[in-house]
Parts: sequence; structure tokens; C-alpha cells
Amino acid sequence: MRELIVRRAANLVSVKSIVTLVLTGVFAYMAYAEKISQDFMTIYAVIIAFYFGTQSQKVQDAVDKAADNGGL
Repeated sequence: MRELIVRRAANLVSVKSIVTLVLTGVFAYMAYAEKISQDFMTIYAVIIAFYFGTQSQKVQDAVDKAADNGGL
């Protein structure tokens, strides 16, 4: 059961990464074409903030876990 949950979480992270990369590509294209709308900027900023926020939290959790185990 636990392995299934871990596998599904890993798949979610993978999908999240793919979506973020695709949106970054779209953003780059729209910036090049000078056609970025305010709505797209808002949505893109929220998604990027979420992505990097979760990545930062993973790093912080790993640091906290290592500190609790006496490592670092």
C-alpha cells in the first residue's frame, strides 16, 4: 500500500515538472513573439511559484531530516 502511494506521488511530481517545463516553453515563445497577456502572466507566475515552493520544501524537509538524524 505504501509503495503504491509513493509511486503515485512520484508520478504527480513528474507530471508537475512536465507541465512547468511546457509552460516555460510557451512563455518563452510568447515573449519572443511579444504576445504575452496579463492573464497568462498571472497564471504562469502562480504555477512557477508553486513549483519552486514545493521544490524548496523538499530540500528543507531533507535538511531537517538529516539534522534530526545527527547528520549534516
